[in-house]
Amino acid sequence: MGDVTLSTWRNRLSEDLRLADYRDRTQEAYQLAVRQMLEHLQREPTAITEDDVRGYLLYLRDKRRISPSYLNIAVCALRFFFMRTLHQEWDVFDLVRIQRPQTLPTVLSTAEVRGLLSAIRLPVRRMALTTIYALGLRLGEGLRLEAQHIDSDRLLVWIRDGKGAKDRTVPLPRPLLARLRTYWARERPASRTRYLFVADRTGDRFEESTLQKTFTAALRETALEKHASIHTLRHSYATHLVEAGVSLRTVQSLLGHASLRTTEVYLHVTTGSAERVQSVVDGLMAGLLEFGAATAST
Repeated sequence: MGDVTLSTWRNRLSEDLRLADYRDRTQEAYQLAVRQMLEHLQREPTAITEDDVRGYLLYLRDKRRISPSYLNIAVCALRFFFMRTLHQEWDVFDLVRIQRPQTLPTVLSTAEVRGLLSAIRLPVRRMALTTIYALGLRLGEGLRLEAQHIDSDRLLVWIRDGKGAKDRTVPLPRPLLARLRTYWARERPASRTRYLFVADRTGDRFEESTLQKTFTAALRETALEKHASIHTLRHSYATHLVEAGVSLRTVQSLLGHASLRTTEVYLHVTTGSAERVQSVVDGLMAGLLEFGAATAST
């Protein structure tokens, strides 16, 4: 297959993904998955058969043994390419089932979160990660924050263009508001950008990898042995809310989850649940036991 032909199909796929309004990262992941398939098969896309695709997916699953999440991306990418770009309606894409392991998220205690954030010495990066935890944000959502998104009078923060292209609001903790005001006045680098958090030297918005490296360095410095990432701050925020008695429906809304089932995972990582249940049942049954004792004595 010639380079010109391959380039032509890449361009067509790129156009289709943009027309379908896929996010930039999704477009990149889909194009990579399709390119790897074409390079593996070494055939003109219109000459590829359903059996070729079936064999390639089995190769990914059985020979390369890629993770369920990567296999899911590959399946979605190939389904889009063949069904939307090439208009091939194939049953193989309905046949594939991917069993994802039901793993529980890593959660940090409030003390561990404080220690981790305190280990970050650069003020802008520390403030960015502190805000991500205090608002329960995804990394991209935190880096897209602008000053105009903060409603200090109503103690709300607008999260614009979140996952699924949805807006939502989250409560703004008063301690965070005070720290953000200090940060804005004293520590934010001079920049014309509209973003709240900008790189120390260039004045541009942070790259995600920059904060990820900062977080990893803080993990090493604090000697935390938990397998954590920046997204762990979001998991920890949600878990701490559930532990404090905030309803799952409320947490679902704050996190921007489409399904309550996604939020229910935090029920499995909360601490103190058994103790609270024991206290509740003790209180409920106290009257029953007293009634039984009184009946036995008469």
